[in-house]
Amino acid sequence: MAKPFTLVFLLSILYPFQWISTKLRITRLAQRSLLHILAAGPIPGHVGFVMDGNRRYARGKGKLVQEGHGDGYLALRRVLEICLRLNIRCVSVYAFAIDNFKRPQEEVTALMQLAESKLMELCSHGDLLQEYGVKLNVIGRRSLFPESVQTAVRKAEELTEGNNRSILNVCMPYSSRDEITTAVEDCIREVLAPANDYMSCDTINSHLMSVKRGSPPLDILVRTSGVKRLSDFMLWQCCENTQLHFSNTYWPNFGLFDFVPIILEWQRSVWFHRQDVWLRGSDSRNR
Repeated sequence: MAKPFTLVFLLSILYPFQWISTKLRITRLAQRSLLHILAAGPIPGHVGFVMDGNRRYARGKGKLVQEGHGDGYLALRRVLEICLRLNIRCVSVYAFAIDNFKRPQEEVTALMQLAESKLMELCSHGDLLQEYGVKLNVIGRRSLFPESVQTAVRKAEELTEGNNRSILNVCMPYSSRDEITTAVEDCIREVLAPANDYMSCDTINSHLMSVKRGSPPLDILVRTSGVKRLSDFMLWQCCENTQLHFSNTYWPNFGLFDFVPIILEWQRSVWFHRQDVWLRGSDSRNR
């Protein structure tokens, strides 16, 4: 019974803590203490984010769209560090959809330049990924990128290939339908080989780009900005046993106090599931 009590306790202090932190700008140490308490409970192994709302955020602030995407990158660093401090094994982010190439050329060019510079910044010596031992995977149809971005992707992955504590999947240029199609094509090639004559859902799952790069099952999928759709992101992975959360906060503003309630809700479901399993086991033993 101690764990549900811990959940109630955390919920009771979360919102006052948020108010105090906002008003008094409490130090990062206090926020780390909150994460340390939260990490004492069950923690998801894999969390995905659809980082939506950069453009609407920029328009609301009177900024250029490119500046909105730049602030979105800062939010990625902020949220990634929260996840790493919670010991979340794998984080996947929807950074650029294949369909995003249809956006205005000026915006696409700015996004390519942002990707090229920030990939190397993330992976540089002493930066976030190296500090926490995170391996970077760029998941998607990378051949669609300009050559300079492809080079940056290869270098960034090489810089972190020896890291094994956590995984960051940056999905770009990505669509779930493309990932599933590619997995099925790989499976068909295997089935046509002389030694193989069988294909199952597990076979397809094992050939997904994210799974091939070491990603565990997806526990939580978060989409920001108030839009309630998946937009072709990890459709196969989230079809079973994945909690879906839709936050009204634009991605550049998304932070600790948007994410903590999501983790608490996931922990609550895990605790109740464990309690249900225990009660069923007790009933069967008493019969």
